[in-house]
Amino acid sequence: MFTFLENQKQDATYAYQGGGRGLSHERIATLETFVQGALRPDLTLVFDLPIEVGMARASARGRLDRFEQEGRTFFDAVRSTYLERAKAEPARYRLIDAAQTLEQVQGQLDALLPELLSLHRG
Repeated sequence: MFTFLENQKQDATYAYQGGGRGLSHERIATLETFVQGALRPDLTLVFDLPIEVGMARASARGRLDRFEQEGRTFFDAVRSTYLERAKAEPARYRLIDAAQTLEQVQGQLDALLPELLSLHRG
């Protein structure tokens, strides 16, 4: 059975609370197992881009949220955590170069569709 989950909460917890806030990854893993059991996403898409680009885009949208107001060190740690997790589990993660134009990012997603369909078909 194929479960398509972009489990934002699971991966974001490791990145933001673990990497950014320094919470032990072991504690997060314990909580994750307690809450989810063995359920894990089959695929996580990481839309990666340089921190400066992301902050410029966020600022252009207007008022920054509480995470967007964090400093460079925080975002370096968050991004590093996502990239480390992707490197540790390459079968589960796909990195999308989000620094490109919207059309180019959409093209990367379009290229993933055959893979997603084959996973679904099992």
